[in-house]
Amino acid sequence: MTTAGQRRASSPRELTRVGDRSSFVYLERCTVHRDSNAITADDVDGTVHIPSATIGTLLLGPGTRITHQAMSVLGDSGAGVVWVGERGVRFYAGGRSLTRSAALAEAQATAWANRRTRLDVARAMYRMRFPDEDPSGATRQELLGMEGDRVKRCYRAQAARVGIPWHGRQYVPGDFTAGDAPNQGVTAAAQCMYGIAQAVVSALGCSPSLGFVHSGHELAFVLDIADLYKTEIGIPVAFDVAAESPEDIGSRTRRALRDRVNEAGLLDRCVKDIKTLLLPAGGTTDPGTELDTEDRVTLRTDRGPDLDAGRNYAEGVIW
Repeated sequence: MTTAGQRRASSPRELTRVGDRSSFVYLERCTVHRDSNAITADDVDGTVHIPSATIGTLLLGPGTRITHQAMSVLGDSGAGVVWVGERGVRFYAGGRSLTRSAALAEAQATAWANRRTRLDVARAMYRMRFPDEDPSGATRQELLGMEGDRVKRCYRAQAARVGIPWHGRQYVPGDFTAGDAPNQGVTAAAQCMYGIAQAVVSALGCSPSLGFVHSGHELAFVLDIADLYKTEIGIPVAFDVAAESPEDIGSRTRRALRDRVNEAGLLDRCVKDIKTLLLPAGGTTDPGTELDTEDRVTLRTDRGPDLDAGRNYAEGVIW
């Protein structure tokens, strides 16, 4: 992700294939306007033209202003727009999703609605987090116990790595200062990861409330996705920041995590991981296929394939 001033202008020869549209363009501290079928980003370093057809999801960071005409061309090109915190570490609001197809949302709902497949996805999530351990055959209660044990070990290992004491996870809702420095860092990192996950879930058109590990909350699936990267990214960054100084833990953790997420390309990785978890083919569908781009409405039937919409089926159709 880059600011407008860090991006050079694209030429017609560099237009991105439709298959590359599941990418995120991040802008901050600029004014976004329209010039023909491109959006323009004006900041202190000048003006950059970005063809709207190359954008999967536009992330608008702090200090951005966007015109009605810019939103119009983004909508026509099928790009998603999400208002986020610095470098995408907080989700504030979202426009339309990146995809015109309901394939991911339907796949999520189908997997969630069946107890067996819901557990299968939860096991797959555990396997993503801890590839050295096989959760096959584990019950939901066993998965929770296994996850809790691994996270506790992660806390102890990170504390030992940076050389600071760890007295267990302490978090008081609504009171950020109740915990010590490493606990404040872990809390701040978790909040950032939730924002990143919510931006991606929103961009892909998935339901944030249909979780496979978490449940009963409007952001249950967002919490599921954020947890995929807790022990790999969130917790290590939190302990790094806490080891440097106990001052301004919250803001320093957000900045450090922002840089780490950018370096790791976490947004694109979230897209791939969600598709791997939800799609029957394990996420191998080309982003340039109907999953993302086909603007097609069908009518459900009791048996057989769905029917094309826009026709009258009063006669001659066996339902």
